[in-house]
Amino acid sequence: MNKPLNSTSVSLYSKWKNSKTGYLMLIPAFLLIAGVMFYPISYSVRMSLSDVDITPNGYDFSFVGLQNYLEIFSSNVYWGSVWFTFYFTFVTVLLEVIIGMLIALAINKVKGMMNVSLVVMLIPWSFITVVSAQMWSYIYNGVYGVMNYIFEMLHLIDSPITWLGTPAMAVISMMIAEIWKTTPFVVIILLAGLQMVPKDQYEAADIDGANRWQRFYKITMPAIKGSIAVAVLFRVLQAFGVFDLPFVLTGGGPGNTTQPLAMLGHKVLFQNLNFGIGAAISVSTVLFILALATIFFSVIRSVIKGDD
Repeated sequence: MNKPLNSTSVSLYSKWKNSKTGYLMLIPAFLLIAGVMFYPISYSVRMSLSDVDITPNGYDFSFVGLQNYLEIFSSNVYWGSVWFTFYFTFVTVLLEVIIGMLIALAINKVKGMMNVSLVVMLIPWSFITVVSAQMWSYIYNGVYGVMNYIFEMLHLIDSPITWLGTPAMAVISMMIAEIWKTTPFVVIILLAGLQMVPKDQYEAADIDGANRWQRFYKITMPAIKGSIAVAVLFRVLQAFGVFDLPFVLTGGGPGNTTQPLAMLGHKVLFQNLNFGIGAAISVSTVLFILALATIFFSVIRSVIKGDD
């Protein structure tokens, strides 16, 4: 005897029947995504768990379990890259949010020049990172660099400085180049949030005698905290995977002081041809990024709930 379908089953069947064509049309896109994303990831995980040799017939995999991970976790070079990646991400994103907020507030006030200001702001962001990194390498050059020329002309230094020659200066110089290029991205997101703040709230605050700081802290910040969270999320994920900027600007040097995880993985894979260790570094980098993304998604969700 057939059991009668309950209302939930009928509802699910009705939704499937109405959406069946849409689901079927999504299959080619899903297969494409699986081919260009899931397969390489699974292949990298397999490689990270193996000792890989190159043979005339291709790669030869010998399963070694977690040995590659144990080897990188015991390496000072690896942890140095982890520390630099986190430090670089934290400092650059923090400064980008602060500077981006100030610029967004200024552009939001200048209504007549907003379009021109946005165009000017987008110029650094429109540069390909490799191009901007090469440009900054010319600026920092110790012989003919414009940075030394300007500082000497202003009598701020007595002799040329090798900006990329010492660990501390190389890190600072690389951060300046990153902040210069990516701050406009933060400005665009924060400016969009500022445009959504109701103007009547500011008018009410003016009537109550609130000063600029009180209006910013009590009205602006609560209204755009979702935009700030989104900007931080995207910038953290981008900064944590930085590769092209240090690759062109510093080459990871001096020594390994400006070598992020992505660059370390590239060096081990394609220069040392140690595929198992390089894949383990790459997989560990993905795990770090997934952990950061999970944390920030939770933060954004709590922020949105707080707004509700």
